[in-house]
Amino acid sequence: MASFDELDFKLRAFMKFYRYRRYDSTPHAPLQRPLASCRVALVTTAGLHTLAQEPFDDHFKGGDYSYREIPNTVDVQTLTIAHRSTAYDQSGGEADRNLVFPLDRFRELEQEGKIGALNDRHFSFMGSQTAPGRLIKRTAPEVAQHLKADSVDVVFLTPV
Repeated sequence: MASFDELDFKLRAFMKFYRYRRYDSTPHAPLQRPLASCRVALVTTAGLHTLAQEPFDDHFKGGDYSYREIPNTVDVQTLTIAHRSTAYDQSGGEADRNLVFPLDRFRELEQEGKIGALNDRHFSFMGSQTAPGRLIKRTAPEVAQHLKADSVDVVFLTPV
């Protein structure tokens, strides 16, 4: 990870003047049963989508707050990264999508019996949200309802 001083001037200025938001409440739900019997879903902010899906809109003011459903059967390496931020080096995720969406690793955990089962679908958001209000009020609760309807016990988040 680059230090602040290694970032170009534009990114340093953005970070210096960005209005970070503070959220005093963080939802927390203690795990009620062993992980080996839990249904698990992955959520990423890497801006991933399948070839059949529309990419995230990188011209959306404040950030594209939509999401994409990623089927559990997908070949992870076929996912496309449509993340708009230039603030991080995407070369690792380009080389191996499991760095930003470790579905293959979780398939191994499922086969080893370390987790109960993977959900039939996972979710991808666009990171770099500079105006997260619609994400917080609309699409994140929508995805939470999908996860609840799927009886997901654990969500593994890979923020980028």
